[in-house]
Amino acid sequence: MLVEIGNKIVSTDIFSEQFTCDLNKCKGACCVKGNGGAPLNENEVDKIQNNIEKIKPYMSKSGIETVNREGVYYLDEEDTPATKLIDKKECCFVYFDEDEIAKCSIETAYKAGDINFNKPESCHLYPIRIKEFNEFTAINYETWDICSPACSLGKSLKVPVYQFLKEPIIRVFGSSFFEELTKVDQELNKQ
Repeated sequence: MLVEIGNKIVSTDIFSEQFTCDLNKCKGACCVKGNGGAPLNENEVDKIQNNIEKIKPYMSKSGIETVNREGVYYLDEEDTPATKLIDKKECCFVYFDEDEIAKCSIETAYKAGDINFNKPESCHLYPIRIKEFNEFTAINYETWDICSPACSLGKSLKVPVYQFLKEPIIRVFGSSFFEELTKVDQELNKQ
């Protein structure tokens, strides 16, 4: 089912499905597996390129080599910029902590105060995916088997997808949109 909020078409799965990342179980697999890099908007490409020297101290050696050799992004099959991959596997901005959990060097640089922007919106919003259609923005819930620990944890904690993603939703769409989502959720729960 879909709900229209302003110029956004929202899948009701973001209210009915439950999700809470469980990095100790998945080890950040979404940054490593898949068929492409993280989608980027043009503004993100510019910010990353302009701040790459501030991000590099947090990157892996192979990530730095990839960026030095190939740049920070490529155009995917839909001509959308996406982060470069290391040997067609993990994102070039991934590094692994002492527990072998994939972490984002862009997010780490942001949290350290070295840059003024966080990881790509597409990563921050995951498992929500955004698609632009003319004047509408489609907001869908997408998950795959690597996220089964997050689905299990979300169910046990009773956390709807949109609630888990409150911070990135507000970052991308604003607090009034998040308030609208909360109202829609309340209406759906009455039914």
